[in-house]
Amino acid sequence: MDEDLVRRTAAALVALAALFALWGGWSWYAAAHDDGAAYSRVRAEVLRAGEQAVQNLNTLDYRTLEPDLRTWRESTTGELHREIAQGRPEFEKRVREARTVTAGKVLEAAVAELDVRSGRARVLVAVEITVTPPEGDPVVKQDRLVARLDRTDGGWKISGLGRASGEAL
Repeated sequence: MDEDLVRRTAAALVALAALFALWGGWSWYAAAHDDGAAYSRVRAEVLRAGEQAVQNLNTLDYRTLEPDLRTWRESTTGELHREIAQGRPEFEKRVREARTVTAGKVLEAAVAELDVRSGRARVLVAVEITVTPPEGDPVVKQDRLVARLDRTDGGWKISGLGRASGEAL
């Protein structure tokens, strides 16, 4: 009789273990394929791309102008990208003459809007910009920006950038 009780108890434990394994597998599968999880991943990607692009567009050194401007072009798309490319010769001349160095640092950022279907997003960014003139002390200022991002084949890129105070993008 004790042997029969042990067998039934073992069978019940095996059945419970199998049910738990099925439940755990189903839960994992459901979580991995949840639309909310996918949306969160895209949101995190947009935030990271927006922060990096805003930092890139607020960083420029007259001594490393070509690679810095290449980074600007790689960070942008659409009309903003065209503006950077079209105004480049005159802009390069002014930067070289001014001999300034700007360094952007993102303080905080948040995704304000995200439309995954259309591939558009807006990111609010608080940035600290340090401008170092050829002579004198560096000047530090803080700004709040709104970046419009578009999804491209190369990832999320800035298509518009303006002050959070309401300037048009």
